[in-house]
Amino acid sequence: MFSFFKRKPKEEPVVTPEVVATPASAVIPTTPAEVPQTIAEPVIQPVTTTTPVTASVETVSAPAPQPEQKRSWLSRLKAGLAKTSSNLTTLFIGARIDDDLYDELEAALLTSDAGVEATLFLLDTLKKKVKEEKLTEAEQVKAALKALLLELLTPLQKPLELGRHQPLVMMIAGVNGAGKTTTIGKLAKHMQVHHQSVLLAAGDTFRAAAREQLSIWGERNDVTVISQESGDPAAVAFDAVASARARGTDVVMVDTAGRLPTQLHLMEELKKIKRVIGKGMEGAPQEVLLIIDGNTGQNALAQVRAFDDALQLTGLIITKLDGTAKGGVLAAIAKTRPIPVYFIGIGEQIEDLQPFNAQEFVDALFN
Repeated sequence: MFSFFKRKPKEEPVVTPEVVATPASAVIPTTPAEVPQTIAEPVIQPVTTTTPVTASVETVSAPAPQPEQKRSWLSRLKAGLAKTSSNLTTLFIGARIDDDLYDELEAALLTSDAGVEATLFLLDTLKKKVKEEKLTEAEQVKAALKALLLELLTPLQKPLELGRHQPLVMMIAGVNGAGKTTTIGKLAKHMQVHHQSVLLAAGDTFRAAAREQLSIWGERNDVTVISQESGDPAAVAFDAVASARARGTDVVMVDTAGRLPTQLHLMEELKKIKRVIGKGMEGAPQEVLLIIDGNTGQNALAQVRAFDDALQLTGLIITKLDGTAKGGVLAAIAKTRPIPVYFIGIGEQIEDLQPFNAQEFVDALFN
């Protein structure tokens, strides 16, 4: 397993050249009426909490990945993006640099879910580069396209920072079926690798199965899960933050009910949850993450826009890049709504969720 979390000292955090400061979530003013007046007694799963560990150094780095683990991850990533990779790379085999090549490349990019805006940007920039650098070989043009795509995606690569806030409160949203609850369980394990104690809040009070699923992940990771059988999800989130502050827990992850961005009343409820969390702790939630199914194509971009408008997202996690996923949607996101992609997932195992690395991703597309 390998990852890149940056841990800051709790006093006077210092941002090194390797660390990018985490953007602060907007805090929306609320009235006291929005804070649950009567909060039901939280149901705490009978599992042992992880004891917080105080780092004696400025950063806590992940263990260096074993060579076989690295090769396994990269090979599975390449396999997940094989369809798009094939469509892109075969175009340049014995190709002439002419309008036909650019037309075929445009079709390949659109088919990969790169979207119109990112596709036109890449093609226009590529044509200028070919002309200015007098590129005449197909392999040169392929290398130029790879470099342009890497330049476009690199701003999305950002480490998730730990240790700046006590606790770090993460609100996690997504549509039904995106793999939200499973991703929360994997994230909890990543946090523990970096010596972080974790508390989970089962904010999806609409589905009993969601609470049960989160409880199972809590048992696997040996962390506490706070839930209620029914009631206001904002109350569950409020309870979780209060409990974490009392226990000295490092990280709180608040699960929320899956919903479509067109369900306006449910989106309003998400806004309420965020405001109530802010009442429980000033400045929280510091991270607002959206889980996206990598197979949903351009619909994923619509989700990013809608949830970002409602919640001011701080990061994305792209899951299920192991099947028919085309991968080009990252280019669409980078061009239209460049929100950091903290992690990408290629399978069901814990190690199948890894930090997004732009170079590795582009290499997989052009292998």
